[in-house]
Amino acid sequence: MLQIARELLGKIVVTKFDGLITSGRIVETEAYTAVNDRASHAFGGKRTVRNEHMYAAAGTSYVYICYGMHHLFNVVTNEKDTPDAVLIRALEPVKGIDTMLDRSSKLKLDNTLTKGPGNAARVLGINKAHSGLNLLGKQIFIEDDGFVLNDAQIGISKRIGVEGAGSSALLPYRFYIKGNKYVSGSPNK
Repeated sequence: MLQIARELLGKIVVTKFDGLITSGRIVETEAYTAVNDRASHAFGGKRTVRNEHMYAAAGTSYVYICYGMHHLFNVVTNEKDTPDAVLIRALEPVKGIDTMLDRSSKLKLDNTLTKGPGNAARVLGINKAHSGLNLLGKQIFIEDDGFVLNDAQIGISKRIGVEGAGSSALLPYRFYIKGNKYVSGSPNK
């Protein structure tokens, strides 16, 4: 699962909703590992209506609402009933930038458009209604356009915003493209 979080860097997330196509290159991810990770929604085997899609098969979307307003998009990465997921934390805009700007109420493109998981999901048009979708479908999917990163270009750190997860908060489960201006948190060197 950590390997998948790393390998998603550089891939393109594409959405096609209501005739509008948007896409962005994944520049930051965080891994959440099943029942032993205190930062995971499935810690201790917790299974609720909110996190049910985490228990789906790999290649399913898991979208949840954070702070009552931000929709966060995750990729489920393990076999059915093993709730591993990778949070898409940040994207570099690729296609549909005008649509992204409209969805975010921004007037011009800058590095805050897709920086952070709430912004990334918002500009792609992803919300809670998209949780449970097959990512091999036609609404949300991930493409490989041949973009390659070497090890020196990939940063690894603890995750962001999970300080209350005890020792799990210190796990090096965050992956990002070093120096990319769309990466949401530090360190980004």
